[in-house]
Amino acid sequence: MAGASVLHDGGASAGTPLPELATVYWRPRATDQALSRAAKWWTVSTVAHTAPFVVIAAVLAWLSPLTIPVGVVLLAHAWIIPELYAARGANVVRMRGVVTTAQERIALGMLGDLVGHDERELLVSTRLVLEPGRLGAWVVGEAGAFVVRPRGRRVHCYCVKATDPELPPSDRIAHLLLALRADESGFATVANLAFSGACWRLRRRLSPSARRALDAARAVARR
Repeated sequence: MAGASVLHDGGASAGTPLPELATVYWRPRATDQALSRAAKWWTVSTVAHTAPFVVIAAVLAWLSPLTIPVGVVLLAHAWIIPELYAARGANVVRMRGVVTTAQERIALGMLGDLVGHDERELLVSTRLVLEPGRLGAWVVGEAGAFVVRPRGRRVHCYCVKATDPELPPSDRIAHLLLALRADESGFATVANLAFSGACWRLRRRLSPSARRALDAARAVARR
């Protein structure tokens, strides 16, 4: 994915900072408070992009009923903008690699050994891994991850990938999963934020299998 952050092979052992943090030294470490601030700024930015269309549509309708069709077009633009953001967020967990090769089947089996029984069932049906964390409930894919925040209303989508393009899909997921477990805050710091918004908006743009993963993450986040 263009613009995605990269996690190098090897990563960090559990409890130690990710070495990739050195490449984004200007970013403050991701914390619960930092994610809440990012959510607020994302909302402000979205409103700033969409509100002018809504205001102009209302003014045109007030000036003359003949301008209502133009207003409808403007309102459509106001709706489409956040939808495009959500589609970008959904891309971080979209399936990309081939799943039928022998190498991938072996990698999928090894990935299954890293997760619990319930998470393994979700992995088999969705090719996504559910991982509870301090910042929320994560769902990890081949080229990124999203985290459903506590209470299950807000989701942050992150673009990040492993360096080796020759790795089978499940190995790429395992690489990101281990990096997340080693340093959750560092993982969220290194990764590029692709979308922050309501879970319902992201859910509309996900594939049916990814929706199941999102629903499972929301259930965990609400506990």
